[in-house]
Amino acid sequence: MQEPSDHALGRSRGGFGTKVHLVCDSHGFIVAIHLTAWTGAREPSVRGHDGASAVSHRRRGQRLWPRRLAADKGYSYPRIRRWCRRRRIEATIPTRSDQPRDERFDKTTYRQRHIVEQVVGWYKEYRALGTRYEKLAVNYVALWLVAIMDKALHRLFPNRDK
Repeated sequence: MQEPSDHALGRSRGGFGTKVHLVCDSHGFIVAIHLTAWTGAREPSVRGHDGASAVSHRRRGQRLWPRRLAADKGYSYPRIRRWCRRRRIEATIPTRSDQPRDERFDKTTYRQRHIVEQVVGWYKEYRALGTRYEKLAVNYVALWLVAIMDKALHRLFPNRDK
């Protein structure tokens, strides 16, 4: 990751803020992290699809994308939906009240989004992630990576602290 010029720190009425975009698999493992500066503006997903770009992988010269992407209303923008269509990803994103309703919206698939909400809850245990005292975004991402490894070890070896 290259250090962004603004260090992924945005200024709003509440002070400095960072938006953390997480991409999880269906088992709750984080597969991509992307930081943007949080300014309190209406559009939090200015570059949210960059996190999803990190999920693709190559096999025999082909780029493989996930089959489905579930996100909240903060990602309900035409350019994100176009990005998903170009990559043949089924976007399960509810529409905001100022947009026309999407008749193809699948509520049962959207309910699986609770997994990412649980993941966010798990990582709130790590105080350094919630407070972000680090000035550099690369250091903050490194803390996320350490927390991800620690959580994975806890899930693989639940009795290791005993």
